[in-house]
This record gives sequence, C-alpha cells and structure tokens, in this order.
Amino acid sequence: MRRKNLLKLILLVVLLAWGVYQLYPTFRVSSLEKTQTAYLTRLSQLTGTDQRQLLSALRVGELEARVNAATASMDQQRRQEARELSAKLITLRTKMDKLEPKALRQGLDLVGGTYLVYEADLHQLARTLARDRDDRFGEILAIVDKRARSENLDFFDVLAEEFKARNIPLNRYYGKRGQSDDVILKELREEAKDGIARTLEVLRNRIDQFGVSEPVIAPQGDKRIVIELAGVQDIERAKRVINTTALLEFKLLREPEVTLSVLQDIDRAVKRMRGKGAVEELAAAAKEDTTKALPEGRRAQEQEIDLSKLFGREEGAEAPTEAAKGESTVVVDQQTFEEYPFFSLLRYVEGTDQISVPEQNVAAIKRILQLPEVQKVIPRDGEFLWGAQPYVSRGQRFHQLYFVKKEPELVGAYLKTADVAFGGGETSVRAGQAEVHFELNSEGAKIFRRVTGANVGRFLAIVLDGKVYSAPRIKERIPGGSGRIEGNFTREEARDLAVVLRAGALPAPVEVIEERTVGPSLGQDSIEKGKLSAIVGAALVVLFMIVYYRMSGVIANVALALNIFFLIAALAGLRATLTLPGVAGIVLTVGMAVDANVLIFERIKEELRTGKTIKAAIDAGYARAFRTILDSNVTTLITAVVLYQFGSGPVRGFATTLSIGLIINMYTAIVVTRMVFDYITDRYALTKLSI
Repeated sequence: MRRKNLLKLILLVVLLAWGVYQLYPTFRVSSLEKTQTAYLTRLSQLTGTDQRQLLSALRVGELEARVNAATASMDQQRRQEARELSAKLITLRTKMDKLEPKALRQGLDLVGGTYLVYEADLHQLARTLARDRDDRFGEILAIVDKRARSENLDFFDVLAEEFKARNIPLNRYYGKRGQSDDVILKELREEAKDGIARTLEVLRNRIDQFGVSEPVIAPQGDKRIVIELAGVQDIERAKRVINTTALLEFKLLREPEVTLSVLQDIDRAVKRMRGKGAVEELAAAAKEDTTKALPEGRRAQEQEIDLSKLFGREEGAEAPTEAAKGESTVVVDQQTFEEYPFFSLLRYVEGTDQISVPEQNVAAIKRILQLPEVQKVIPRDGEFLWGAQPYVSRGQRFHQLYFVKKEPELVGAYLKTADVAFGGGETSVRAGQAEVHFELNSEGAKIFRRVTGANVGRFLAIVLDGKVYSAPRIKERIPGGSGRIEGNFTREEARDLAVVLRAGALPAPVEVIEERTVGPSLGQDSIEKGKLSAIVGAALVVLFMIVYYRMSGVIANVALALNIFFLIAALAGLRATLTLPGVAGIVLTVGMAVDANVLIFERIKEELRTGKTIKAAIDAGYARAFRTILDSNVTTLITAVVLYQFGSGPVRGFATTLSIGLIINMYTAIVVTRMVFDYITDRYALTKLSI
C-alpha cells in the first residue's frame, strides 16, 4: 500500500510541477503588463500622445520613431526621459512577445476588443472563376445571388437550377468544353472551399502584421470566418485592413484622342436625353463639386444649378424642397452646359493631366456613367476609374477621373515586397509624405520592363481595388521592377496598405455580417463580476464542506483547489482562450467536484454505521461510489462534447472548460483524496473518523 501511495505522490508532484510550468508565463505576463501600463502612462504624459497609439506603435516596432517625433521640440530632460522609457518598453515588449504565446489568453468579454464575422462573397468568386462573362451570365448570377440570400439556399445548388431552367450547360461559362454539370459543380465547390481556405490564410497574415496580440481567426461553417481581436478598439481601422481586397493592377490610360472621343459620345448621349426626364433620377445622388474640361487658359464661369433645370423636369413633377436642393444641385460652366451638358460638369485644372470633377458633381457623374444609354457608347475594352483621394486647388476639392484599358498589363500576384517610405523631397509637396514602395519578383519585373519599354510617353495607372492611386507618365523603360504608390497617406494608412499588399489579395472577397466592440471598461467589469461569482461560489462550497464534513471536508477542499489549479494550467497548456462562459464552466466544475466527494463521504458514513473499521469503511466507500461518480461524469462529459461539436464561440468555451474539469475531477476527487486518507490511516491509529 505504501509503495502504491508513493507512486501516487510522485505523480502528484510531477503534475504540480507541470502546472507551475504552464502557468508561469501567465503570471509573468500579468506582472509585466502592469509595468508596461505604468511606463505607457508616464510616456503618454511626457509626449502628449494617447496610450493606445503608443501601444500600437510599440507592437509594430515604431515606438522610437513616434517618441522622437513627439519630443523633437521639447527640452533635453523630457526628451531624454521619454527615450529611456521607450527603450525600457521595447525591452519589456520583447520579453512579453516571447511569453504571450504560452500564456492563458483572455477572450473579448474579459479584456475588450473587436468581434467580427465575415462571409465570403460567393457571387463575386463565381464571377471570377467564369471563363466568359457576358451580360446574360451577369443577369443569371445576380438572380442566383438574390435567391440564395433571400431563401437561405446553397449558392451552387441555385446556380445549377438557374442554368438548367434556361437550358444552358455550365460548361458554357465554366470548366472545359464537354464537361458535365455535375463535374463542373463539384469543381466549383472545391474552388470555393479552397478560396475560403486561402482567404483565411491571407486574413491571418494581415492580422499578424496588424500588431494584434494572439488574435482568434477561425472558420465557421462553409463560408464564414470569425475574427476576434482582443484589445483592439479601433474597429474601423481593423475592418479597413481586413476588408481590403488588395487587388493591385497596372493599367494603361487610353490615348488622349480616344478619351476625348468617348467623352464626346457620352456628351451627345446626355444631350439626347435632355428634356426626356431620363437624367432626372440623378437628383437623388448629386452632392458638392467645382471646375471643367475646358481648353487650357480659360476659367469656367460656374453656377450652382438644380439638376431638374439642367436636364429638364417632367410635367407635373413637384419642385424640390429647400431641404432637398442641396442634394440635387451640380456646379456647371454656364458657357458650355447648353451645348455640352456632360462637359459642363467637368473641369480642367492647371497642373493636372487628367479629367477633374468638382466634388459636388461626383455623384451625378457616377450616375450618368451607369445609365444604359451611356454604357452603350463606352468601348468594351475601356473603363472609367476614379482617383483614390481628392485634391484641393484654389480652395476647391476635385476628384480625378481616368479612362483606362480594362485589361491590366500587370497584377499584384507578381508583388515581392511592399514597405512604407517617405518622400525624399523631389517636390516640396511630396517631401516627407508617407508612400508605399513596392518591388516585383523576377517574372513581374520582366513584364514591367516590357510594358514600360513599349509605352514610353503614356500614362500607367497604379490601381488598387478599382481606385487609381497614381498615374505617372512613363518617361523611359524601367528595368528594375520597383515603384511606389503615392497618396495623401498618414503613416498609419501607408503601413496598413503595405500590410495588405504584402499579405496578398483576397481570393474570395468578404463582407461583414456581424460586428461588435467590447470596451475595456465593460471587459474589466466582466472580469470583476466573473471573479466575484467564482470566489463567492467557491467560498460557500468550501465553508459547507468544512462545516458538514469537518476534517474530511478540508481534504475535499484541498482536492478542489488542485482541480482548479490543474484546470487553468491545462487551459494554458492547450493555448485555449478563457471567456466568461469558460468561467461559468469552471464554477460548474467546482460543483461537480464537490458532488463526487459528497457521494464518497456519504458511502463511507454508511459503511461506518454497519460497524466496519475506518480503513474498511474507506475502502468500501470509494469502491461503491466510484461507479456512480463515473456514470455521472461520463454522461456530463458526453453532453459537453456535443456542445463543443455543434456549438460555437461562447458555447464551445463553456464546453471546453467543463470537459477538462470533469476529467481532472476524476483524478483529484478520487485519487488525491484517497491518497490522503490512506496516508492518515497508515500513519495514525484512528478510533474515529472526522466526517
């Protein structure tokens, strides 16, 4: 018996050592976080910078640069203290970065942060996978998308039904000629599954570079992705980094004479529609803007005009109210709008090479370009794209409009690296401005060299997600395969853009279907309430066991403490995330653990009443209670497994802690307490058991 107890004791010591090893990083990180908070508070006071911004800069390795910029004009003493604090924080962060992956993670409901659920856009993915994309295909795909969403049906099942209803084989647009619909449908599903898996990986790469500590990124069902960013409160910035498709393209601008010809065709189409009410619908979209595609050297004579006056109002139509007038006006050049209505909405701005549109006219131009009559005159191999950001000239805001070739000369798949840099002062405007410098791989550099060499003198637009960031003129053949993306970027915006470019484009576009942000104060409140409930529950159980079962109750309480210790250590070892439902699982585990000891103690008391010796009563009590305890724990464990299998998020957190707690309970409630009783009965000649 002694030899058996010695083995149990050795096992217990080993498990205790393992638990301490697993929990050390958690306790150490908690201690370092307090020190980090104290340093950040002082540094925030010295630099006048928000603590969250300092923490974000620290996580992405830009703290020193941020501190140097903030303290450049301060006195020597404050600057020196700030630099010393930043150095200490960097050292501290290095230690935390090593320990955090091993520490117990806390969920959003405990520390605050951002919770997002994304759904892959199968409509866009199916369009991308198509071999041909004519108008009929677009109409069918739109119907499929609408039906799948409204009726909650499988997208590819609906796709097959709609094609079959029109007697169109899927191989007309997908797969190879002669392939059956079933084979193509199977391939499409596999492509979609692979696309979502690659999307998951791209999102993981982006978020890793975003500077978030221990993010949770997991698939949910066939086409959804759950993202939890603990500690991130700037939900809009997180969404910008995640949502950006990051489709980088290099497109040649069409020749000036071609662009002018297309604009003239559009102008004639708009002129034909005047007085027919066809353009009246523009009134709901127009907003503010200012200057026109005029011959260089003459300024536009601008006047704000209601769209109904410009294009004519249908008889019987009501005049716009005062509230609506601001939303139904455009700025036109009075000298040209009667003869050239579309041109009157555009401007020539000195110092620019492309079409400029006053900001007030942008919405109207967008609607005009979407009109069926206008779409007919735009060549199929060309498209209009807007500049990514407006610019200001003489106090007025303009957006640039580009007419480019639809097919790109080069795409972002050939991108090798992308980093943030700052304008070196080639012009006074660009000096010190954040830019994104990129480099292409060898194959991309070869294509870039060929394209630039064959199009010297033309403009090459750098397009990201359908917006033109810059359109430099090709002055000579570029052999190096490198370039830069300019824009009115802040340092943060440029870094985010570099992140999504490095991580790669999303194979399947995603859209947010659920989002919520938990503030740190709410998280802290949850922590305090969770702690309080766990402490009060455990204290009541401990008190009951001591009062009712006396010394045996103390032994049960020791086993209970070990149960909780091993449970938290196991969660840390499994790199699990502790959430409020997880805390609830721990509290329930406490109840289950005590229940096992109550069963054992009651069996022992029954055996003692029959006149058995203390040792015999203990042996019989454990033997008789074991089967009941095993049945109870196994049935509860099966329930927990089912919850984990079919549940998600909080339900899984609860099921995880409950399952682990039940398994550990079988050891602590039966093995550990029995070992203590055996030690006491072997060492002391007891005449009465305190139970």
